[in-house]
Amino acid sequence: MHFHGTDVRHQAIAQLRAGARNAEVARTLGVPLGTIGYWRHLDRAERGECPGAHNPKCPRCDGRELDAAAYAYLLALYLGDGHIIRYSAHRVPSLMITCGDGWPGLMDDCEAAMRAVFPDNSVCRVSRTGCHNVKVYSKHLWCMFPQHGEGKKHERPIVLEPWQQQIVDAHPWEFLRGLIHSDGCRITNWTTRLVGGERKRYEYPRYLFTNKSDDIRRLCSDTLTKVGAEWTTLARGSDPFNISVARKASVALMDRHIGPKY
Repeated sequence: MHFHGTDVRHQAIAQLRAGARNAEVARTLGVPLGTIGYWRHLDRAERGECPGAHNPKCPRCDGRELDAAAYAYLLALYLGDGHIIRYSAHRVPSLMITCGDGWPGLMDDCEAAMRAVFPDNSVCRVSRTGCHNVKVYSKHLWCMFPQHGEGKKHERPIVLEPWQQQIVDAHPWEFLRGLIHSDGCRITNWTTRLVGGERKRYEYPRYLFTNKSDDIRRLCSDTLTKVGAEWTTLARGSDPFNISVARKASVALMDRHIGPKY
């Protein structure tokens, strides 16, 4: 990873304060657009120009009110496509959710959930090939996402804290929607049957959730059971990585509360 010197950052801040746009500064100095946006946010925060910049409140540490439905959705997105990073000790950590460009509605919902859960913190989108990383910066990310840790999620235990489980129990559909939006899909399968001696094709919808983590799949299946959706496990070779919802009544229930990605 390339780190830019202090002189480059000072040049960028000077141009931004003079009214230059982020993209213009990034192009002029050869610095990634996301880095320019982050520098601008830090500069504004140091000057007190960001709401709550000096000490944004945390629902866990300070008892600030939490949008529980938005948190249930964001928690599921984090478990599927998110991770928390901190480049150095003096930088504020960021939560990054990777969203494919083919699902702009999902990306909008992700950003809206971040803003609802962290109303006083900086949220941005960083463009990548075929996707955008939706990011929020906060000193309290580890308070809100205690599942963070070293290594890949499927290589370590993923267990919800009691307060998180209470939120998921109160907002199960928001949690399931986030899981499907991250590592799931709604597809149309087909099969053929003999009817009166003639083979006919039949199509039927199915929801799939795929994740290598046994714990995350269990969170999905347990929540499906609680909302009354029947599910089965489909193996990929010898690995049971897929949870399937295919029964007509359960698919209809999922359609009412989730539906296809968009």
